[in-house]
Amino acid sequence: MLLLGFFLNGCATTNKSKSAKENPATNTNAATDPSTPTDPGTTVNTSAPVNTNGTVNTSAPTNVTASANTAAPSGSSDTINNQKGPQESFSGPVFKNAAPTAYPPYNKKDPWEPMNRAVFKFNESVDDYVFRPVATGYKTVMPVPIQMIIGNVYSNVNDIPVTLNNLLQFKFHEALRSSMRVVVNTSFGLGGIIDLASDIGLEKRDEDFGQTLGYHGVASGPYVVLPFLGPSSTRDAGGRVLDIAADPVFVGSFFVAPFIGPIVGGTRAIDTRAGLLKSEKTLDEAALDKYEFVRDAYLQRRRSLVHDGNPPKSKDDDAD
Repeated sequence: MLLLGFFLNGCATTNKSKSAKENPATNTNAATDPSTPTDPGTTVNTSAPVNTNGTVNTSAPTNVTASANTAAPSGSSDTINNQKGPQESFSGPVFKNAAPTAYPPYNKKDPWEPMNRAVFKFNESVDDYVFRPVATGYKTVMPVPIQMIIGNVYSNVNDIPVTLNNLLQFKFHEALRSSMRVVVNTSFGLGGIIDLASDIGLEKRDEDFGQTLGYHGVASGPYVVLPFLGPSSTRDAGGRVLDIAADPVFVGSFFVAPFIGPIVGGTRAIDTRAGLLKSEKTLDEAALDKYEFVRDAYLQRRRSLVHDGNPPKSKDDDAD
């Protein structure tokens, strides 16, 4: 009878421990009493020490502290969190549909493309409403021989800064050629009205301070579109300031009546714009993106001019 009573007592204790595991809300005050503070870092220990002889030690205290999940509803099976520690938080970027945002490819030659496109669009609008109509009217009204005379005179005047830039680039043979053009066309060509120098083999070459800076190792820098002046680069934009300072038309405007300088300068700008009317139609028909076409053509041409038509092979050429 004694052994039977001891066996029944052990079974009752085991059932009590098992019911504490299955329904912790009925055996703990932390899960049922809302006034009791909960500790999210505690763990559940429902194991009772067991004697080596196979009997359960009922005198040992049972530790049944549960970790309540305050976000879960009362009576839910998720009220006890058996995790060993807090979950790791995800600090990376969150993208819609779990995909990174697609960014446009970066063009190292044109890092200011959004700004340049805005200025390009502005220049196109000014050209559509001002320069192109004026140049078209000039081309229509002015006789072709007069147009040739005006172009020759401005070309002869431009040979003076060309000679200066040839000297700065140590191209003494080209400096002699350009200076001879000025002498021949001014003296025998009636002030440049007739281009006799080209007829005797003294071909014209274009040199400016942007090319001079490039000759001495100044990098082209990012592409930039200047208001009213059009495509350029950071190096060529600085060179244009020197070009204006060395321009005989600009310098001569200080020694004549104030209205003469703007008239002469405006006439040269209109004559230059009129000379581009023929190529403009081809550009509009051939280019899918006019901005990209003008940018790439300008950068290639300037690179060729700086290296006198024989530019070295670059990394970009290898990539292409």
